[in-house]
This record gives sequence, structure tokens and C-alpha cells, in this order.
Amino acid sequence: MPRHAWGTRGPTPLLTPERHWFIARNSNNDPKSEDEMDRNNVEQGITDSKKKKPLLLEALMAVSAAMILGWLLVGTQTNQTAAQQSNFMGGNPSVENSDEVSTLRLVFPAGVRSNWHSHSWGQLLMVEEGRGLTQDRDGPLLEMHPGEPWWTPAGREHWHGAHPEEDVLQLTIYEGDVNWMEPVTDEVYTATPQRP
Repeated sequence: MPRHAWGTRGPTPLLTPERHWFIARNSNNDPKSEDEMDRNNVEQGITDSKKKKPLLLEALMAVSAAMILGWLLVGTQTNQTAAQQSNFMGGNPSVENSDEVSTLRLVFPAGVRSNWHSHSWGQLLMVEEGRGLTQDRDGPLLEMHPGEPWWTPAGREHWHGAHPEEDVLQLTIYEGDVNWMEPVTDEVYTATPQRP
């Protein structure tokens, strides 16, 4: 079944068997093929005006589609640029390379904690859900709740994990190396925590 485009008098075939034959036969630019095509058209009553209508319609549709696509692309980019510019005052920030920064969302089931460790760059942590525990070496045990971020400086030995009775989802951001040490004992882990 041929594809159609809607004209003023109903559907007009875009690819008639005659045009398909011409395209297939004329792929090597053989002038005899064009003459044969003209003879076929005359025999079938196809005039030049009938041949030009589908081509004109195809050209108009292609130009219209290109204009609409261009308008969509340019319009969308303009709106995004305007939105970005309206979100900042006094200029626009630049994006720095963050390939070396690790961002993780870790779920610690109740009772699970990390070993003592330190980071060469430091670590930013925040509880998203549940209750978490954290402690710097020789510091108090702290109970952290959702939305409470904390920073552990580079080289500081610490641990973090879930409360003994509740899972915790922690967001962690760090860069550089992690130096892992000994496990956190049950005595340290089950001490009474303080609120920061």
C-alpha cells in the first residue's frame, strides 16, 4: 500500500509505482530511462502538472518539518538559557571537574557500621532516612537524624553506621583515598549516643 500525503483533493501518493520504477531504473543516470518514463506517463495519461503536484507537496512538507524542528530546538535552548540566567544574581557560576569526587547513597541495616577509617580529602555525610551513628576517634558517640550533615576533616579517624535498632540511608561525598583500620567494637558501638 503506497504512502500518502493529504492534498486539497484528498490523498496524493508520495511514491507511485511509476516513480519507484523511475528511481530504480535511473539510479545510474541513464537518459533512456527518463525517455521511457515519459512514454509510460503519456500512455497512462499522466501529465507534467500531475507529476509536479506531489513533488511540490513533498518539498513544502519537508521545508515545514525542518522549520518546526528548528523552532523547537532553538526555542527550547533559549528557554533553558534564560531559566539558567534567572537563577543567579551577579553572574553565573561555572561547573568544576568532579571526576575524582565520589558520591554514594549507602543503606546501613540496623546494627551495621563501618570500620574505623580516614579520608585523604575529608568526607561530607548526611542522613537521609532513619537514625545514624558517628564518632571521631576519642570523641563522643553522636546520633544523627535526617537532614543533618556533618564534615569529617582529612586524616581524622572516625566511623559511621546505623543505629542498633534502625536502618539508615546516608549520603556520603568524598575525594581521594580511604585508609581502613580496625573494626569498631560492640562496646564503642553500643555506648549511649549524644545529639550534636
